[in-house]
Amino acid sequence: MDNIIELIRNELKENSSVRARESGYRFFKEEVRLYGVKAAVVRKIGKEYFKEIKVADKQTIFNLCETLWQSGFMEESFIACHWSYYIRKQYEREDFEVFKKWVNTYVNNWASCDTLCNHTVGTFVVMYPEYIEELKKWTTSENRWVRRAAAVSLIVPAKKGEFLDDVFDIADRLLLDEDYLVLKGYGWLLKVASQVHQRKVFEYVMDKKDVMPRTSLRYAIEKMTSERKKQAMKK
Repeated sequence: MDNIIELIRNELKENSSVRARESGYRFFKEEVRLYGVKAAVVRKIGKEYFKEIKVADKQTIFNLCETLWQSGFMEESFIACHWSYYIRKQYEREDFEVFKKWVNTYVNNWASCDTLCNHTVGTFVVMYPEYIEELKKWTTSENRWVRRAAAVSLIVPAKKGEFLDDVFDIADRLLLDEDYLVLKGYGWLLKVASQVHQRKVFEYVMDKKDVMPRTSLRYAIEKMTSERKKQAMKK
């Protein structure tokens, strides 16, 4: 287990390609670090090496995740996200501080933000829903990724129809955000919530349409009926 990080890094290098790396850069406007390994391959590598550490205690696994995050490479962050999600049955309330630190300190692109928050943080708040109030505090952060995290952490439960009032509350808090990735984040959240609560999300959008940025509005109505889309887009 002592050299597992080194082994992972060597395998990522062996599976990297200039073509995949250059292709990956096109998805990001911000500066990112990439080996150039396809996501499916990264997931496979992470799963294989997790077999060697799954008997370790939670803190040891979190420490390994932190080491991966510290590299700044997106592929390593994905493996850290997968590993922290694999041990979700062991989550305890105090683990929120670990996840909060990762979001604040290491997340520097939308892909790492969404991978961590959709699964690890999202699962945590389903287990301990009182921490949704902590997510709401994230909406005031100066860090764009923390603000986006506030929204995308509820993506999975919102898709199941859960926490609708909190979805609207977070959308309210981020409504006029000036960062397009934050706007897309809460628009995405409204979109998935609409899959179960289309009428209520439509009513919310119609109530806010005069001030809601078009970026968010378009995302929010993507899964709605054609008639509702027309009404929402009408100026």
